Amino acid sequence: MIPVNSVSLTPEDLANVSEAVETGWISSSGRFIEEFETSWAAYCGRRFGVAVSNGTTALQLAVAALRPEPGAEIVMPSFTIMSCALAALYNDCVPVLVDCDPDTWCLDVDQVADKLSERTFAVMPVHMYGHPADMDPLTRMSAERGVHVIEDAAQAHGAQYLASGSEWTRCGGFGTVSSFSFYANKPVTTGEGGMLLTDDDEVAERARGLRNLAFRKDRRFVHAELGFNFRLTNVQAALGVGQVARIEQIVARKREVARAYAARLGALETVQLPVEREWARSIYWMFGLVVSEETGLDAAEVARRLAERGVETRPFFVGLHEQPVLTGRGLFAGETYPVTHRLARQGLYLPSGLGLSDEEVGRVCDAVEEVLG
Repeated sequence: MIPVNSVSLTPEDLANVSEAVETGWISSSGRFIEEFETSWAAYCGRRFGVAVSNGTTALQLAVAALRPEPGAEIVMPSFTIMSCALAALYNDCVPVLVDCDPDTWCLDVDQVADKLSERTFAVMPVHMYGHPADMDPLTRMSAERGVHVIEDAAQAHGAQYLASGSEWTRCGGFGTVSSFSFYANKPVTTGEGGMLLTDDDEVAERARGLRNLAFRKDRRFVHAELGFNFRLTNVQAALGVGQVARIEQIVARKREVARAYAARLGALETVQLPVEREWARSIYWMFGLVVSEETGLDAAEVARRLAERGVETRPFFVGLHEQPVLTGRGLFAGETYPVTHRLARQGLYLPSGLGLSDEEVGRVCDAVEEVLG
């Protein structure tokens, strides 16, 4: 079975981890934490990085660090992972949904303006499967309305957006705060892990305090507010620092695999392949397919047939507006998001990990052509 993800680590990565273990710096202090935070923030064009335990806690901490009032609204796509809604709800905020663009699969920016209200606190764009969201109109709208942009760049390590039509800016470099995941299937991985990035020194300082149980500086075990235990370990950071150093190689390989898939599968009329807008440089974190309904197949059936041929896949996200735990709270009653609805049923992604070989890419394409050709 060709796995949907396989990692690619180097002897240097393992040497860093060994150093952390051998020196005894295995918890949430040590040189690799600061190096990881500093190098990743610099790569993304940010001043400050705050490493945390995973991408979900990075989003939750990003919202908390901005001090929203209870009942504040955060506009986000329905087509995204549950973590975005959790970041709102765990901070007593309300998720407000928009549908996604049928081609890029990122939030439909034309719908955002209609969802802004006096209660809007932030807009949360998600760079879906490695393709940037259209940030210029979002940043303009947010500036005009005085609301924050909380950028979810978890899937977009190294992806770039042509800001203002003239300046290529890396994802993670937008808004008041941005967040990343370093889960095992991400281009840069620490197994589990995440990071919050910002240019605001007060936001960074507050985030550092909140991630560490909100200890007071003048007395460690006295707490003026409720914090979190969201710390990343030095061992995990040690695994990440070497990958930051070779991130351009990682991005190049992701794009190379995507080109190979597109060259083989581009002639198929039964599927929609990922796009790349002229203002975007995608990293194709995962190479997705949307199966045409005219085939009589949905993504689940295609996944089953590919598995029979030795190819593992994953389904696309199910929209937030269809999540029982959210609708059970009375959220999104009567709301429909047709593009998200379709993608959740017809979309899946192919093996896309950095450990994927050229020969395996060919075998995946053979299987897709057998099932959908």
